[in-house]
Amino acid sequence: MTFRELRALIGEDYRANGSDATRAGFRTLMVYRFGVWRMSVRSRLLRAPLTMIYRRAFVHCRNVYGIELPFTAKVGRRVIIEHQGGIVIHGHVTIGDECIIRQNCTLGVRRIDRPGDAPTLGARVNLGAGAVVLGAVTIGDGAAIGANAVVLCDVPAGALAIGVPATVRLRG
Repeated sequence: MTFRELRALIGEDYRANGSDATRAGFRTLMVYRFGVWRMSVRSRLLRAPLTMIYRRAFVHCRNVYGIELPFTAKVGRRVIIEHQGGIVIHGHVTIGDECIIRQNCTLGVRRIDRPGDAPTLGARVNLGAGAVVLGAVTIGDGAAIGANAVVLCDVPAGALAIGVPATVRLRG
């Protein structure tokens, strides 16, 4: 990724987040994008200070904003992290374009012995407050996960998942 592409992605995130640079979700996405970009710097000597800046900013986002989004995750364009606090996203998660993530959401692994089995969210997925998505599950495009739902199975495109454990309901 070039620096120009980094600036364009951050600009899209800025506009998607209401053009408000004070929002913790936008700032966390900016740190995430910077973390991904710094890995494209070939020279280890040049990348070292960028890595120190990234790590400091990552810890700030995690400890102050309560949003953990490592650079190893794959995050699409125009993602919105609506509210800060209690958001944990595993490093192997894939998040599609235009998703909305609210406070206290967890996207992670289901079993400690399978660290690569993380969720995949399609485009325009809407996660309610406190939603938990665990394991190698796929959430289809346009699906919605209700508040405090615990999703352990795939959710088809456009469906709604609610409850603990979540049950899937097709929306029409």
